[in-house]
Amino acid sequence: MTEPGVTEPGGPPDVAPGGQPIQPVQPVQPVQPVQPVRLLRVELLVVFAITLGLSAVRSLLSLLESLLAPEPLSEQSVALNAPAARADLIDLGFQLTRVLQLFAWGGLGAYLLVRGGIMLRDVGLRRRPDGRDVAYGAALAAVIGIPGLGLYLVALALGANLTVLPTVLNDTWWRLPVLVMAAAANAWAEELLMIGYLLTRLRQLGYGRYAALLISAVLRGGYHLYQGFGGFAGNLVMGVIFGWVWQRTSRLWPLVIAHTLIDVVAFVGYAVLHGRVHWLP
Repeated sequence: MTEPGVTEPGGPPDVAPGGQPIQPVQPVQPVQPVQPVRLLRVELLVVFAITLGLSAVRSLLSLLESLLAPEPLSEQSVALNAPAARADLIDLGFQLTRVLQLFAWGGLGAYLLVRGGIMLRDVGLRRRPDGRDVAYGAALAAVIGIPGLGLYLVALALGANLTVLPTVLNDTWWRLPVLVMAAAANAWAEELLMIGYLLTRLRQLGYGRYAALLISAVLRGGYHLYQGFGGFAGNLVMGVIFGWVWQRTSRLWPLVIAHTLIDVVAFVGYAVLHGRVHWLP
């Protein structure tokens, strides 16, 4: 027996039911695989073109617009959490979609790592944080948060930063829960993408430890430029410290927890104290 389209030596060719000889099938030439390094570079470009890299470009444009305004930066303001609709429930829907988008961004970075054969535990993200992660995260929040507030106030006094309003959401029943969710979503997206994903990919591309750390920190500062030069500098320092901690400990949960705590204190604290203390704008 021979397969269709294959002729035995010296035998007649196979024929189709209509009597026409069956032409032998030509073997398909294998497709040459694309070099992994090239794929990783394309992947990085695509991921950041739709997430925090695009945010950095928009942030730069926002800063340029602020610099061209007649008022100095310190007399301008920017809100981190603002209403997106007049109707409360529709606004709630918009806020939740923003939270979902941020969680999806972090999930994209996590998925691509796993899809490439790197388990999340390999980047310091076990299934759930333990007590050490929580304690480490709380300590990091204090180390970053307090000096960061001082740097912001100095930049504001020097006219190098806008007045940052952590929230201007209406006082509704869902405001505080949404602010907590927004804080957690910010932390998840930024630390997964900027630390777990980006630093891992840069290492795979052959970048040295300090070069990768600088790239990640500059990009982190870049998408905060809409706040002014103080926002850039503060987040640059935060990126360096967080990246260095991750490189030394290989633990990502403390960074996510620290970032969440910093934002919860800023968002919820401002919402609760605004109008009750004179020093808050």
